[in-house]
Amino acid sequence: MKKIIAGVDEVGRGSLIGPVYAAAVILKKNIKKKEIKDSKKLTKIDREKLAKYIKKNSTWAIGSASVKEIEKLNILNASLLAMKRAIKKLKVKPNLVLIDGNKSPELRNYLIKAIIKGDQKIKEISAASIIAKVSRDKLMFKMSESFKKYKWDLNAGYGTRDHINAIRKYGVTRFHRKTFNPTHNILSLRKK
Repeated sequence: MKKIIAGVDEVGRGSLIGPVYAAAVILKKNIKKKEIKDSKKLTKIDREKLAKYIKKNSTWAIGSASVKEIEKLNILNASLLAMKRAIKKLKVKPNLVLIDGNKSPELRNYLIKAIIKGDQKIKEISAASIIAKVSRDKLMFKMSESFKKYKWDLNAGYGTRDHINAIRKYGVTRFHRKTFNPTHNILSLRKK
């Protein structure tokens, strides 16, 4: 039996806004793996180029969990849900799913293994980190057009000084994770 490995990674877990994204990627045999590395170690331009290359040379899927789901389930469980959705969307069923981190979603009839720092060790996971990051960044850029004061196009919704100052000055939007601890803490300080 041919071994089919899928790598899975999520992005947006620490963001103060928007959904959490996960990508699942099965690399094709002929893909050049040398350039593929953890998305955090690449420039934006390199990530975007590599994302296009990976998409052409792999089977891939994106899963997400909404702000409502994050607030209902908590960020960890919402991340696992996004991963589960990405895995289930793959057009080819993998024999083995490798997840970045120390927790993995439960999915019947799938062999799943969590690997700490997997995005630095396993090319399939690195590829998933690139696709997830580029996909979510595009969403953040689009959302930023209507909420320029928060600079989401530059901070992807993470708690940068500009973003925190904007929350203190203008409050939260419908896209903010209001019950998320970092956002909640900023809002508490704002009321004092």
